[in-house]
Amino acid sequence: MGSITEVFKNDPLHLDSAIPLDFDTLKSVPESHEWALEPSNHSLDSSKMLPVIDLTHPDAPHLVAHAARTWGIFQIVNHGVPLGLMQSVESEARRLFNLPTQDKMKVLRSPENLAGYGVARIAPFYDKCMWHEGFTIHDSCVGHAKILWPHDYESFCNTMMEFRHKMKPLADQLLHYLLKSLNIPGELVQIWAESTDKVSGTIQLNSYPPCPDPRHVLGLAPHTDTLLLTLLNQCQISGLQYFRDDIGWISVPPVPGAFVVNVGDTLEILSNGKFPSAYHRVTVNENKHRISYAYFHGPSMDSPAEPLDKAEKPLYRSMTVREYCAIKAKHNEEALGLVKL
Repeated sequence: MGSITEVFKNDPLHLDSAIPLDFDTLKSVPESHEWALEPSNHSLDSSKMLPVIDLTHPDAPHLVAHAARTWGIFQIVNHGVPLGLMQSVESEARRLFNLPTQDKMKVLRSPENLAGYGVARIAPFYDKCMWHEGFTIHDSCVGHAKILWPHDYESFCNTMMEFRHKMKPLADQLLHYLLKSLNIPGELVQIWAESTDKVSGTIQLNSYPPCPDPRHVLGLAPHTDTLLLTLLNQCQISGLQYFRDDIGWISVPPVPGAFVVNVGDTLEILSNGKFPSAYHRVTVNENKHRISYAYFHGPSMDSPAEPLDKAEKPLYRSMTVREYCAIKAKHNEEALGLVKL
């Protein structure tokens, strides 16, 4: 079946690149974290606002497909994930990131691993550093949680397990809507749905501590996600921004109880460019500690990454998901261009 962790074993981070700042001791922004930022566009009319889709609407499948084609990113409400569970995930994430730095460093991810505490995997591709710390859960989180809370780890693990259990069918539902909208046979839609059944999704917890000068700082640098779909909750503090060629950088306003859904590179390839991968970044806040959490939905690494509609000219070459992930791990945002025909 294969796992995305294999990719990171073959292309590990340098250990120095994996360690976040000690935010507890900072009084100013280090030069290493000062960016020259393109401003966001604050003068948008309603036609340029990100779609918010009610998944209980009878036309939800069409609305999801249209938003993915037009934007590559949208928000969903009435998605079936209990609000209480979402609040528990945020609470447990805050419990983790509020630990002293020396405690979080006990679960620093190894250079060749995906799971654990550290900076974003994209960090080595940029000359400047990001105002961010993260914690990644790929399979079980018990090992790391026992180190962080030797006598009180169950609530963290149980919450994350329940969250994954709820998120997987939601992501599968969205993927089914998107694949059904393409001109491909129904059995191919089913095969791809079964491919995601073999993989447990990855949970990413993000922390963006208050920043003394957020005007010149990025929480996450501009990038696209690698797999099929990302479902993100912003925890009611804005910071996520999306780039669109005809507009520029657009802030994605938090919607209570919503998930932001963005298309990843693998789905762009499968759709032959019909669903564009969302180019996005994260800004930071001067006074508030911003938390967000995401669920990354992807297929088996052995699945083919190639356009599914064989009746049209392919825009991307054929490869496996593993091969594309390896290219992305080495070339970051240049990866899609490298696999175009």
